[in-house]
Amino acid sequence: MWTRVLRSRSGLAAAVGACLLVPAAALGTTQPSHRTGLLGTVHRGPIMPVCREGVPCDEPAAGLALLFVRRGAVAARARTDGDGRYRVALAAGRYSVRTAQPTLIGRGVSPPQVTVPAHHFARVNFFVDTGIR
Repeated sequence: MWTRVLRSRSGLAAAVGACLLVPAAALGTTQPSHRTGLLGTVHRGPIMPVCREGVPCDEPAAGLALLFVRRGAVAARARTDGDGRYRVALAAGRYSVRTAQPTLIGRGVSPPQVTVPAHHFARVNFFVDTGIR
């Protein structure tokens, strides 16, 4: 039977394709699909020592690099745009989040941990404490 399959070009291509696909599935790769991950905005604040009524005390964190860490290694990076928006493809699971340039003041990124769902992008908005008081 294999000789009949291998004699035709389409049969050979199908056999080779099947051989190439099986090892990847068997390895259980953790590469993120383009169907799962996170998106949202990042704000930072306070941006002044004394917040006043009617004046924003935080702002979009433009150009901020976020690191998504899993099992002690950086799984992905995302940089915010000018409006503080980000989008990152990640495999489903739990991640710690931090900025690429940690500051010595402030409390860091909130929430510090996130869970990526198995079948879609989840919206998670982050806040970075500047430490200004």
